[in-house]
Amino acid sequence: MNFMKTGLLLAGMTALFMGVGYLIGGAAGAFIALLVAGGMNLFAYWNSDRMVLSMHGAQEVDARSAPDLYAMVAELSHNAGLPMPRVFLMDNPQPNAFATGRDPDHSAVAVTTGLLNSLSRDEVAGVLAHELAHIRNRDTLIMTVTATIAGAISMLAQFGMFFGGNRQNNNGMGIIGQLALIILAPIAAMIVQMTISRTREYAADRLGAQISGNPLSLAQALHKISHAAERVENPSAEASPATAHMFIVNPLSGQRMDNLFSTHPNTENRIAALEQLAGEMGAPRTRPAAREPRHGGSVPTTGVWNRGPDGGRANGRTAGPWG
Repeated sequence: MNFMKTGLLLAGMTALFMGVGYLIGGAAGAFIALLVAGGMNLFAYWNSDRMVLSMHGAQEVDARSAPDLYAMVAELSHNAGLPMPRVFLMDNPQPNAFATGRDPDHSAVAVTTGLLNSLSRDEVAGVLAHELAHIRNRDTLIMTVTATIAGAISMLAQFGMFFGGNRQNNNGMGIIGQLALIILAPIAAMIVQMTISRTREYAADRLGAQISGNPLSLAQALHKISHAAERVENPSAEASPATAHMFIVNPLSGQRMDNLFSTHPNTENRIAALEQLAGEMGAPRTRPAAREPRHGGSVPTTGVWNRGPDGGRANGRTAGPWG
């Protein structure tokens, strides 16, 4: 990964945050914004995993409550040369997953019940390997910090709407400045956020395919998840859209703009890259079948998984066929 490029992008987002502070409060506002940005980064560093997992109602599972899921994460972590992350389950019908944590020793992977109910064993392994690749590339901290700053810039811009125009000195923005602040600052933050996310998704796809040893299973998983995400709402992601870029596929409904404002690269481009990798690894380059999950009820179960001793429930949540 190009860590220098990512560092420059994060520095640019911090500078944007300071710029918004300057427009609202002059030099003092910029200094306060710098202090706030530093405080947010420290908070995100120590609490990123708990913060994001709580937003999405994730419940931790273990070898007793979800034996097959836990065993698969353990095996893939060993393949990736990573310590065992904590494993979480989200009671959410949309198939999706994300990873979080400040470093590999303090990491977590979270999957939805929809993912376990609609994907095959090999496809789930591909998704988990992708998330472990984010952990190994140390993407999780950067992506969480980016989400924190992006959300703060949007809130600060709204703050400027109410207070920026009341200034009577040379730092006052006026109505034109207020409108520009409200519209352009969040867009600029979003562009930086998307640039970081999209660059890292391709790298995680490639490394994840190598960890699992099956690029085409990950390609098939991306195909299924992408189509399902168009039709199955993810309520927690809709409530916290700044975290959308952390998921393997954009979880927000109606977000089909795959150019400037997409949180993720175009799924077809990702699949094509995985097909090319499959050819390099000696696997047949077969495009995923155009099969979409059925909806209107529960998503179909395509795998058979052992349930835990509690009959398939983890911490009071329905755990799906994985246990």
